[in-house]
Amino acid sequence: MKNAAIGVLALVTAVAAALLVRTPRLPEPLVSTFSIVAVDLQNGDVGVAVQSKFPNVRPVVPWAEAGVGAVATQSLANVTFGPRGLALMRNGATAGDALRILVASDSGRQSRQVGVVDAHGIAASWTGTDCFDWAGGRAGTASGGKGTMIVGKGYAAQGNILTGKETVEAIASTFERTSGSLADRLVAAIVAGGKAGGDRRGEESAALLVKRAGAGYDGSSDDYIDISIYDNPAPLKELQRLYALHKLYFFRSDEKDLIPVSSDVCRELQTILSTAAYRGIRFYDGPINGVYDTATKKALTDFMGWENYDVRIRQDDRIDRVVLDDIRKNFAAWRSAHER
Repeated sequence: MKNAAIGVLALVTAVAAALLVRTPRLPEPLVSTFSIVAVDLQNGDVGVAVQSKFPNVRPVVPWAEAGVGAVATQSLANVTFGPRGLALMRNGATAGDALRILVASDSGRQSRQVGVVDAHGIAASWTGTDCFDWAGGRAGTASGGKGTMIVGKGYAAQGNILTGKETVEAIASTFERTSGSLADRLVAAIVAGGKAGGDRRGEESAALLVKRAGAGYDGSSDDYIDISIYDNPAPLKELQRLYALHKLYFFRSDEKDLIPVSSDVCRELQTILSTAAYRGIRFYDGPINGVYDTATKKALTDFMGWENYDVRIRQDDRIDRVVLDDIRKNFAAWRSAHER
């Protein structure tokens, strides 16, 4: 075990040394914001939620890699902290070790704010002394202000140019008490931070990034959720709306949401699918008889592809109630607008 530990330390040290060699960069952007990085130790999800009074925060602050961890780099953001921090953790560093290496190697450390979490649940946060008030963070149960590096468990929340520490406290407490998936908890936490005060300059952009092994659209990537709001007067409200859409169009069906296509449901679907004026095409031209036969099933499959419910299409005699509810809602809205 001792030799293995020495080997990992040597590898991390070598990686850290290699990462110190950097090409010249343009001046770092002032990304005054609040964020949370977190991991789900049950299924391995890692992710970041962030909101800022800065346009297009997505390419700057949040970084994550399935099986490795997540990084949020902000304040006078050193964007290289994202890929470099992930590389360090990928090669065996804990979140705390990675953050210490990043901060120690950066002459601008006192203007930086960073949150890091690794796949094992170790979390760390750093707030430099030159960050604008209020600035500070929390990692698990540990909290600290400017000039402090804190290490905890499960998540790290941090922010600068905030109305007060209440923003970070709300992010942390909401994340801890919220049930559901990691993404559900991240969204709830970042919204709570905004309601508690948030960035004292206001709102502009937001992002949600979650990685899960093999959970991309077609299973060939780890890109589970990647939502960005570039410029919006209410980015957290928009984040909630887009997250709901993402779940509808990109999440696969939950077994508890699958219901039989009864004769009544079938008849309802046949009516919708045969209404050519609805989407400018007649998907079904058979009888409205409530029989879920091959022709009706084919028509429903085509319609679901047309409407972007791709990942929820089924080949049995069941339908996802989430999709059915959305089909009903959209058709009712169209009919109300066209039958006045």
